[in-house]
Amino acid sequence: MQAQMQRPTGAFVGASWAALLVGAVVYLTGLWNAGMLLNEKGYYFTLLMYGLFSAVSLQKSVRDRLEGIPVTGIYYGLCWVSLVLVLLLLTVGLWNAALAPSEKGFYAMSFLLSLFGAVAVQKNIRDLAPFKDEAAAADAREAG
Repeated sequence: MQAQMQRPTGAFVGASWAALLVGAVVYLTGLWNAGMLLNEKGYYFTLLMYGLFSAVSLQKSVRDRLEGIPVTGIYYGLCWVSLVLVLLLLTVGLWNAALAPSEKGFYAMSFLLSLFGAVAVQKNIRDLAPFKDEAAAADAREAG
């Protein structure tokens, strides 16, 4: 028995985009206003970009494998290593940062919210693609 694909609800799609945007904007606003040196800000900015990329890449490779789409073992492994590495680098950076504990928590939580949002947005985009293809085919049949 094959599972039927269900369309993500508008509420979940909106919540996913909100999580991504709120997490990233809050994290970046915190960096913008922080009293850190520019190289520290660059470190945390790079971690956010690397984290978003690694989380989305991992989500895509896991999903590809579940759907029988070939993913090389090296790429799959690199996705896992990248996500673990970015979380480790953030932890070490915040542990050693001259920030108040509340600021460290602020960066950690907004970072994790961004990663969650990126994974959820990627999932929604992938889940909605077949429905968009069906709508485009129906429009083409009606026009033709």
